[in-house]
Amino acid sequence: MPQPCSIKDCTRTPRWVCDCCQQNLCLQHLNEHNDLLISQLNPLTLEIKALEDCLQALNIQKTIDNSREKLEEWRDDCYKKIDCLFEQKCRELDQVINEKVDQQREELNRIHLKITELIDAQETSRQDIDLLTSTIRQLEININNIEQICFTIVTSPLVIDDTFIFIKETTEHELDLSTLSPVYETIHRPKGSSGPLTCNDRYLLIHQHPNLCLYDREMNIVKQTLWRYGRIWDMCWSSTLGRFIVLEQNNIYLINENTMSINNVHSMKDRDWGACTCSDTVLFTSTNEDGSSIMEFILFPAIEMIREWKYPLTCAKDEIIDDIVYNNGNLALACAFKIVIWLFLRIMDINNTQNIINTDQHENTAHG
Repeated sequence: MPQPCSIKDCTRTPRWVCDCCQQNLCLQHLNEHNDLLISQLNPLTLEIKALEDCLQALNIQKTIDNSREKLEEWRDDCYKKIDCLFEQKCRELDQVINEKVDQQREELNRIHLKITELIDAQETSRQDIDLLTSTIRQLEININNIEQICFTIVTSPLVIDDTFIFIKETTEHELDLSTLSPVYETIHRPKGSSGPLTCNDRYLLIHQHPNLCLYDREMNIVKQTLWRYGRIWDMCWSSTLGRFIVLEQNNIYLINENTMSINNVHSMKDRDWGACTCSDTVLFTSTNEDGSSIMEFILFPAIEMIREWKYPLTCAKDEIIDDIVYNNGNLALACAFKIVIWLFLRIMDINNTQNIINTDQHENTAHG
């Protein structure tokens, strides 16, 4: 005799195994289960409609615009580099011609002065006349030759590699350390070298006692100069100035990457510098003291201090600013107590100093 329907107290003959509960059900209960399943489709339809509305309302243009802005910044930076190289080569052309013109002008002035002296003295000789005539003829040839100068310009095509730009989807504000490449090279630093380092798009600048050294992408020293000053507290690159900025205890120096010249542009005797960072128009420096201040310098036409932010705006009176970084209108301040324990990260809007975000990070080592 067949088993009855699996539903309690139902004596009907089972017709089928229900897909949802895997029980043997009679036709009536099978239909009820089917109706129950169908009834669950309506909420799903509503959810789909809500998701469609959400998808329709997505501001994808904002996401695209934010990413395109980075691409446009890269493009503008490349244009600037091309324009900079173009202007440099134009100046080299001008210099070659101007040097030749100046050389002939000096010779003309010398001959003119010689003739004037002979006229004033009312005394000359056939030898003087012949020599002056010969010199004038040679000057005439030289000047005519200047107009005939032509240059052979040898250029190499600008090769654009698709790998110059890598697009990877990430969660907003996510830091993906897996994208870091393996260690390429290790630079061993001699005793007495200062810790800070910085770079531009061509070189890495570090202190290799007793020299300041520029390393290329292959980690080869391409230029160096003797550092005759004190300990380096921090350094950064200014694209506006085309110079590296180096903070010594009481002085700010500019380093020319082409000549490796070192120029002192600002001194502060009563307080010590701590850290520095740059925007396109401004240099920010912090002081190495309890209740550190941040000083703002304009970069152009000359480096001049225009503002100072003091505690409690920058940090508490018993805290010190370890490091500062500028990005997109904000300053990130790494602050710590003078001795041990806690590291504070503050994000400060430089245009609205009331807008400050604080985060705390436990630190087990003492502040140096």
